[in-house]
Amino acid sequence: MLRQYELVDRVLAYDPDADEDLLNRAYVFSMQAHGSQLRASGDPYFSHPIEVAGILTELKLDAETIATGILHDTIEDTVATPEQIEKLFGAHVARLVDGVTKLSKIEGGLTANERAAENLRKFLLAMSDDIRVLLVKLADRLHNMRTLHFIPSLEKRQRIARETMDIYAPLAERIGLYGFMDELQALAFQQLEPEGYDTVVKRLEGLRAGSGDMVARIASGIRLLLGTGGVEADVRGREKRPYSIWRKLQAHRIAFENLPDVIAFRVIVPDIAAAYRALGLIHQRWQAVPGRFKDFISTPKRNGYRSLHTTVIHSERMRIEIQIRTAEMDREAEFGLAAHWAYKAGGDTSAPARVAYPWLKDLLDAVDQAASPEEVLEHTRLAMFQDQVFAFTPKGELIQLPAGSCPVDFAYAVHTELGDTCVGAKINGRVVTLRTPLANGDQVEILRSKAQHPDPAWEGFVVSIKARAAVRRFVRQQERAELLAMGRKLYDEVVGRLKLPLSEDAVDAALGRLKLADRTALYLALARQTVGDTALLEAVLPGSTANLKPKKRGRSGPKAAISITGLTPGVAYSLADCCHPIPGDRIVGVGRAGKGIEVHSIDCAHLAEPGESEWLDLHWGDETGTGVARVSAVVHNAPGSLAALTAILAHHGANIVNLTLTDRDRAFHNFVVDMEVDDLAHLTNIVAALRATKAVVSVERVKA
Repeated sequence: MLRQYELVDRVLAYDPDADEDLLNRAYVFSMQAHGSQLRASGDPYFSHPIEVAGILTELKLDAETIATGILHDTIEDTVATPEQIEKLFGAHVARLVDGVTKLSKIEGGLTANERAAENLRKFLLAMSDDIRVLLVKLADRLHNMRTLHFIPSLEKRQRIARETMDIYAPLAERIGLYGFMDELQALAFQQLEPEGYDTVVKRLEGLRAGSGDMVARIASGIRLLLGTGGVEADVRGREKRPYSIWRKLQAHRIAFENLPDVIAFRVIVPDIAAAYRALGLIHQRWQAVPGRFKDFISTPKRNGYRSLHTTVIHSERMRIEIQIRTAEMDREAEFGLAAHWAYKAGGDTSAPARVAYPWLKDLLDAVDQAASPEEVLEHTRLAMFQDQVFAFTPKGELIQLPAGSCPVDFAYAVHTELGDTCVGAKINGRVVTLRTPLANGDQVEILRSKAQHPDPAWEGFVVSIKARAAVRRFVRQQERAELLAMGRKLYDEVVGRLKLPLSEDAVDAALGRLKLADRTALYLALARQTVGDTALLEAVLPGSTANLKPKKRGRSGPKAAISITGLTPGVAYSLADCCHPIPGDRIVGVGRAGKGIEVHSIDCAHLAEPGESEWLDLHWGDETGTGVARVSAVVHNAPGSLAALTAILAHHGANIVNLTLTDRDRAFHNFVVDMEVDDLAHLTNIVAALRATKAVVSVERVKA
């Protein structure tokens, strides 16, 4: 553990003007506040915040941030209060400490997901206000991971390791702290996959023993090559991290011996021009591996990372990865945000986070609009684990998007209003569907209409959190509006049975009896059927339901024409809406509470959901009539296309039960058609006929 004077000396070594008194007072306060508390390792608890502060000094951060590291656990784990921290150490430090502190003292009754989501929401908000919150939190998590092996519970160790792998390591990568990211991933990997970790480490030791000084030999060769070509360079070689190697082994499903590039080299040059000269010399000397060159100097990553990456086949008959960068780029790659942003008292510590990290603002917007804790965690994980694709506006502005993005994602990245009103797109001058994936370098033009609004079907193919959150927000608003309209209609219908006017006092009293806040809540409850007709009548006029017969609602049961064998006679059953089984499909039955037996096709995705009862082996009866099948058809946006589609259905004797337009743009329309067919063979003939007509672009059966 760092002693008080050692910690202060570290800070003064890189910032002679640092507030020495603040650091001394924070050190003493933390030691006294944590008192006799012990960690799982048996060490005094205050050793943890001191070591966290030591990690922060490696990033050369200001005195306020170091003091925050020393104090970060005092509010959560001691009797210290935010007011006390502010009085003793100032408003800035108090705000930072509060941002790092978990919501461990909030009211009970929350689920694990709700608590995790609330902690994450608060942390992200504090981070957007002052990015130093994230730096302290990452240092805190790094030291906790270094000492994780002292926790006796395997389940707890793996839970913490999984959270580190899912949230904190990607956050470190997002702000360019690659050293933190590598160590966090390595420590988490050791807990989550101990056998895999041991295997990779042993193989690396064997490679090291068998190759001797190969790394130094190759580094010396690269240095000599560049020097001969007039480029002065510092060349460093290293083995790749165990987790990086494991991930490649799993992704490509290959043996360790066949892994192409286990060794990586970093070439540090004086300036950008020298970087490109070095790249040319290396490619002239050794054969470059196609598809492995990346220029992050001309197109930096979202976190500001800049470097040239290439992989070549070395004369040692192995692939090696080479990264070429300037000394400044190397500092940024090592220390990320802290490498180019000096924190000084009174400075604007929020601006760099908002300007340099727009992904953080998008993430916060999505988190604010999330409807559930699960959605908060989903948005965060999506933001952390998405690779990038680069596209351009017609004016040449570069837009960075998650890999797999489509024109709708692009439109929302440019502006929310553009996303809400987009009706079509052109990629490199060619009209495409809105679900077309974007490739690096595409020029995208968005076609818009003021009459357009987000389509719920977009959620099925957008990948960016901003687009997904916008579509979900619109869907929730639409659903709420529809529920309110339905609720008002039901209210008028039910209350109309009384055939007498109701006063406002009577309605207010009814709301009180039903424990609802206002009429809006009542309308929603009626639409969602959490309040029934009888309950409403009794609440409005107690005793009024004595002579009323309840009005039945709901769908009728399955048609009598359907015949299924394998069920006990008299048992209620229904055909599942998710997969629309038809005669000829292999089917199974699943018992569901309150619904009797649901009949699914054997390949229905919902059968994989946990908690289902035992399947029943069912078969279609000999006298089974028609069934309802669902298909999705994309047709050209041209006169007569829909007529051609329906004419084919009529020609083959298929009766349309329902037809819905789910997606449209200037070039294509997407219809979902429910139709009565005799059996699977009948449906197969219809699909083949649809695919043969010029009006139809594609057609698929929908079974989920």
